[in-house]
Amino acid sequence: MESVGEVETAAEKLAKEAGLDEDQRFHLAMAVREAAINAVLHGNEYDPALPIEVSLENTGQDLVITIADQGRGFDPAAIPDPLAPENLLRGTGRGIFLIRSLMDEVRFRQLHPGTELTLVKHLAAAAG
Repeated sequence: MESVGEVETAAEKLAKEAGLDEDQRFHLAMAVREAAINAVLHGNEYDPALPIEVSLENTGQDLVITIADQGRGFDPAAIPDPLAPENLLRGTGRGIFLIRSLMDEVRFRQLHPGTELTLVKHLAAAAG
């Protein structure tokens, strides 16, 4: 789990260097933290022998963060809607919903083994 903090810190640094404001940096860091936790806990089933792979990039137009686990994979469409009445009081199942609400784009790719999650935050267009 210590890697989750390292990933979150690196994402915050990338966001700050890209000029995102405090709220945007917080949202990005929260989404990245949630994705990293999901990769460690759900993807790798908390197996310390299984690494997560992380890539952080500023393309000039977007911040692109990719997090991959080594697990069995999952179908993001099969995740129950956390806003459905029967799920409102559940203590789990909100991570992907939260990530989707905080980021501009979220993409999943099955790696066999593992799942790769790509988070994209658009940067404001340069003035001029």
